Amino acid sequence: MSGSGCDGGGWGTQFATLFNSNATVVNSSVAGRSIQTWLYDPNVGAMDPTTGECTVNPKTYNPRWTAMLDANTGMKAGDYLFIEFGINDAETTCQTGKTRHVGSALFQTYLTTMAQAAMDRKAQPIFLTSMSGLQCSGSTAQPNRAFGPETKAAGAADNVVVIDMTTISAALYTSLGLCPSTGTASGVTGAFFCNDTTHFEKAGALQVAKAVAQALKDQGIGLAAYLAN
Repeated sequence: MSGSGCDGGGWGTQFATLFNSNATVVNSSVAGRSIQTWLYDPNVGAMDPTTGECTVNPKTYNPRWTAMLDANTGMKAGDYLFIEFGINDAETTCQTGKTRHVGSALFQTYLTTMAQAAMDRKAQPIFLTSMSGLQCSGSTAQPNRAFGPETKAAGAADNVVVIDMTTISAALYTSLGLCPSTGTASGVTGAFFCNDTTHFEKAGALQVAKAVAQALKDQGIGLAAYLAN
């Protein structure tokens, strides 16, 4: 099986299949976004030379976030908000058409903003570090994403649970025998990853979703009670 067609998506596309009928999963992830562009599309622009951050003008939220904040139809008591960013945020500049750069301090600020919004509505936020891309050292996959320390620091400061999916996903790749790798999506690697060995085929996304579900169990997070198995 080859990764050339890439029939998959993020792990969130497969998450609902792991829960019983008492839980509803709403997947609001969007490909190619940093935490800032997810919150503020399409209002993110070129770099401000004073702050070194991408400008946001006007500073109004994208409808995907305002929908979650809606008092009647958005987050409510008993909900869980999964917050995972850190891959696209590592862009170093805010050039036209790729305004995804977010600095370390601002990244943590945005995590806190989202977590506080959930807690204000009696929902429980959960931070996740980013999934690793496939980078091998011999037969062992290496955790290789930025913003993990910032995510953990925000979790400690805000008293929010953190699931270290950078480490967990790398361990998953190792356990599935995806290393050593030639850097191309073929064979067992092609059944898991698209050609870029970053995005997932559908089967790979399901495996990662299962790893997130297992982390819910391992870390004693209440949502685990609603898993189908």
